[in-house]
Amino acid sequence: MRVLFIHQNFPGQFRHVAAAMAASGHEVSALAEAQNPPIAGVTLYRYPAPEMSQEAQARAHPYLRRLDSHLRRAQMVARAATQLRQRGYRPELIVSHIGWGESMFMRDIFPQARIVLHCEYFFRAQGGDVGFDPIYGEMTLDTIARTRMLNTGQLVQLEAADWGMAPTMWQRSRYPDWVQAKMSVIHEGVDTIAINPDGPAGFTLPDGRSFRRGDPLVTYTARHLEAYRGFHHFMEALVTLQKLRPDAHAVVVGGSKGAYGGPPPGGGTWREWALKQVDGRLDLTRVHFFDWLRHDQLHTLFRVSAAHVYLTFPFVLSWSVLEAMACGAAVLGSATAPVQEVIADGVNGRLVDFFDSDAIAHGLADMLANPAALVPLRTAARASVVEHYDLQSRCLPQWVTLLEGVARSGSGLG
Repeated sequence: MRVLFIHQNFPGQFRHVAAAMAASGHEVSALAEAQNPPIAGVTLYRYPAPEMSQEAQARAHPYLRRLDSHLRRAQMVARAATQLRQRGYRPELIVSHIGWGESMFMRDIFPQARIVLHCEYFFRAQGGDVGFDPIYGEMTLDTIARTRMLNTGQLVQLEAADWGMAPTMWQRSRYPDWVQAKMSVIHEGVDTIAINPDGPAGFTLPDGRSFRRGDPLVTYTARHLEAYRGFHHFMEALVTLQKLRPDAHAVVVGGSKGAYGGPPPGGGTWREWALKQVDGRLDLTRVHFFDWLRHDQLHTLFRVSAAHVYLTFPFVLSWSVLEAMACGAAVLGSATAPVQEVIADGVNGRLVDFFDSDAIAHGLADMLANPAALVPLRTAARASVVEHYDLQSRCLPQWVTLLEGVARSGSGLG
């Protein structure tokens, strides 16, 4: 079977399934903007970055700026795909991430191909990220109308697709009923063989100080330090935690450039904003920031962590929380979707109110004071990831079965 994966930063979520399908004898190609390290057996084709000048964006209607960027990217993908078609290339299956509009015209270029979309999030004005935290201001009709229009590019792609997949049940539930009727729930998977509690468990700071298992170390990680991942509430919680536990340290991992939902009030970065809020109240000699860590370093940090914090708006589930659990971390999470789909309070982690910084602080202090009570939670955390999200035994076979089934029959197996 000839399979084409489309993802602007390939492989992205398709790393494992693309490699597996190539290894099983399928002819696998990918179309991407980025040039990442190759995957054995996968032929990479590239499309040029779309032209999206600030001037062009400013000319677009505010409600249509996301669609405008999707259309520009879709046009670049379509041109590259047309060149492939002119050279005789005909994929039988196209697997694309829905998030950037890339597959918008694939049905027109390859009408005989089956199309499967990886669907992460459908925007709605209620029950999700929009309007969740008042820090972004009051909900208005303008906000609601703009939110509805955010889905335009997705709807165009979904109408032309044969099947879709979402990583969690809650993320699937955000989509319209007619989409859910042809959508499976399959997570990209966690390699629990490589990501485990038994690896290195010593974390050293740039100044030479080190942490080992048993040290009162709190950890927090996110792609960006931002409100969507509760960074502002976490920083406020650290103020109280330092009073409750003067020996506690925190390691914070995440970049400051960009953020879901935009910048904080007044502009700048969320890290700058949060630090101003706690200025003079937080001992920063006990808070250690890293913009980025290698994957293996992050796993080491999870193993050392006495308590790992994962807070989020009702939004896309971060891979980091599942990898932390696979490392046996004791997670204090927010009682929000889809975290509640992964963590049961008191069973494989603990849950607190996203907005209650005081409860976060006291929850962390209790976890640091009672490490023995966390042993069953740590064990259960890893067991739940192995059972529901393991790459080799669960998720990857589901991906391959679904894709091969759609290609054969034109319908999904969900």
